[in-house]
Amino acid sequence: MNDEILYLAAALVSFALCAVFSAALLPLLRRLKAGQTVLFYVDKHEGKSGTPTMGGIAFLLASSISVIAFSPSKVGKIAAAATLGYGLLGFLDDFIKVIMKRNLGLKAYQKIIGQLGISAILTAYGVLELDSGTVLRIPFTGIEADIGLWYIPLAMFVYVAAVNAVNLTDGLDGLAAGTGSVYFAVFGVICATAFSVGGEADDASLAVFSFALVGALAAFLWLNSNPAKVFMGDTGSLALGGAAASVAVFSGNALLLPLVGIMYVVSCISVIVQVLWFKRTGKRVFLMAPYHHHLEYKGIKENKIVAYYVIITAAAGALALLSDAIGYGAV
Repeated sequence: MNDEILYLAAALVSFALCAVFSAALLPLLRRLKAGQTVLFYVDKHEGKSGTPTMGGIAFLLASSISVIAFSPSKVGKIAAAATLGYGLLGFLDDFIKVIMKRNLGLKAYQKIIGQLGISAILTAYGVLELDSGTVLRIPFTGIEADIGLWYIPLAMFVYVAAVNAVNLTDGLDGLAAGTGSVYFAVFGVICATAFSVGGEADDASLAVFSFALVGALAAFLWLNSNPAKVFMGDTGSLALGGAAASVAVFSGNALLLPLVGIMYVVSCISVIVQVLWFKRTGKRVFLMAPYHHHLEYKGIKENKIVAYYVIITAAAGALALLSDAIGYGAV
């Protein structure tokens, strides 16, 4: 099958499957009364309480089936397994909160142990099984540096940071899915380009994985955009973080993740700054963290904020593609 047709097929099949799964899942979640309880301090979202959550199951299943069907090597399937692994961790958290009615879900130490455990397995796979192994591409230079065993703590950090950053970004209707669709489109192009210039089948496999997620997220946005009829929950946001890390780490482009995922970084840093400054001074830097809630309290409409985040992600993605072109000597 022609490469471009392969990527398009992965996206379209994933889109169709997610549309079907979402339509079937929504009434089931309503019957189970799997509604999101909005925390009391997010008063602007009081009207969203009761909206079904765990909708991330739909795009997880859809993208995984598409990857299994079209991936030309096992690395795409490993990335899909990583996504499902983090999705399962998020599902346990959601299940405890919305089905067992324990609002705090998994304890913090349980989440971090789970995240570290999955990241350790995936990092070991990357180092031991992939040709790229411990190679790290340096953005805008064309340099590919083999950093040896230092890659292990770096990759594990990337996984844990990405999973939590995407989770923090999932705070407005369509925000995580919108930025995620752009993120995976950019990495899909990067991996497809690597394959087209003489790369391995693993590059094409990661491109299939990325475009399958683009298709699934596009279908999910049909119900998740404002006003959302379903939320992805931690099931979806932790899975997206794992997927974002996997495609970056397995392709040797871990250093591009903070660029393409710039709004994930903004979410994470805004929370860290808010907490540290409040502990030190008793005052807040932002009206509310993460930063998208600060913008809400400044009076900016939810749809506008989502649009800003998507546009900035697309601009950062364009810079990442420029970096990729420089790396291949096209610029």
